[in-house]
Amino acid sequence: MTKNKSLFPFILITSLFFLWGFAHNLDPILIPHLKKSFTLTTVQATLVDSAVFIAYFLMALPAGFIMKKYGYKTGIITGLLIFAFGSYLFIPAANTQQYAFFLVALFIIACGLTILETAANPYASSLGDPATSTQRLNFAQSFNGLATTLAPIIGGRIILTKGYTPAQLSVMTEQGRKLALAAEASSVKMPYFILGSVLIIIAILFAFTHLPKIQHHEGHKASKNIFHALKHRHLAWGVAAQFFYVGAQVCVFSLFILYAPKAAGITEVKATYYLSLCGFAFLIGRFIGTFLMRYYSSAVLLAAYAGINILLCIVAILAHGILTVYTVIGICFFMSIMFPTIFALGIKDLKADTEFGSSLIIMSIVGGAVLPRVFGYISDATGNIQYGYTVPLICFMVVALFGFKGHCVKVKPESLPVSAVL
Repeated sequence: MTKNKSLFPFILITSLFFLWGFAHNLDPILIPHLKKSFTLTTVQATLVDSAVFIAYFLMALPAGFIMKKYGYKTGIITGLLIFAFGSYLFIPAANTQQYAFFLVALFIIACGLTILETAANPYASSLGDPATSTQRLNFAQSFNGLATTLAPIIGGRIILTKGYTPAQLSVMTEQGRKLALAAEASSVKMPYFILGSVLIIIAILFAFTHLPKIQHHEGHKASKNIFHALKHRHLAWGVAAQFFYVGAQVCVFSLFILYAPKAAGITEVKATYYLSLCGFAFLIGRFIGTFLMRYYSSAVLLAAYAGINILLCIVAILAHGILTVYTVIGICFFMSIMFPTIFALGIKDLKADTEFGSSLIIMSIVGGAVLPRVFGYISDATGNIQYGYTVPLICFMVVALFGFKGHCVKVKPESLPVSAVL
């Protein structure tokens, strides 16, 4: 970005990466919190992730149409307002003590996040020199990593530390237990109220800020059909890679506070501090990865990082004690560049299909709803949560294949029917 007029819009766009990262990384705190409050199994607790990532699947295409018809600015403001509304719903959800109400609030939050990510990822990628689009997107996503570091500390201190132990709950009367659980549920109200208020302020800033228009130079005429974008073979690969990557990331982060006490024998509260270290490793990994992309191809770096994570997943399955925690921290470091790199490589050279291509990749985030439940089923069936890391292991294999070969830009001939493309 050589023009000063692009700097402030880029700063505002970058703030969105922090905000949705903060929201996502409160989910690992909510999972053990709600699991205990509502006496859930691991599989039932993963409905938190399902509610969030199913929204990505359902809202990605509408988000693309909003961007196509009304532009990025309208899409961003819409996403922020929906995000804020979902955050405020945590107050009545806590008051009613209904697990389903929490899931509805999370679903609405995720609808807003879907619109924001569909807009912000391609906008940050396009706002500058095309040759540095992957580096620019990785830099913006680094603030997502910052949120990953801060959210567990803030959320853990506010939400988890007010909990009652099972022993304390067991000696209470029925009325006392209800009051205790109500007090626990109430601990989520303040952080989400503050988050919603910040989002309203950011939406107002966007409303009064001029955003430069992103022009896609037409190399072909895009059809009105979403499947037109899938003639780009590398986009189809990108959709698959993002599905598996997001599934792996959610398994690692969201289930960490369930994994660490079992694998390493630490308390949940202590696990939140290690989860913060996971976020810090994720943040540092983004900055280092962005720097390394000056010297190495982003695709080569992606394949190498995925290969390292395959080995680390094996350690996470077989090792014992605190080594397992440090192994997961290492996984987080090497996951750091994956989402933005897959995204940037997936939408590369899509031209007029960029909005729809972005929607398809955001839609693939539904992997975060599907794969953690597989992780949960494996954990519950075997009685060993470490075996669940088989799921991220397989996911990183797919990511490695995308980085090695699938990212190559190959456009299918226009004459092929949609059935052949699919």
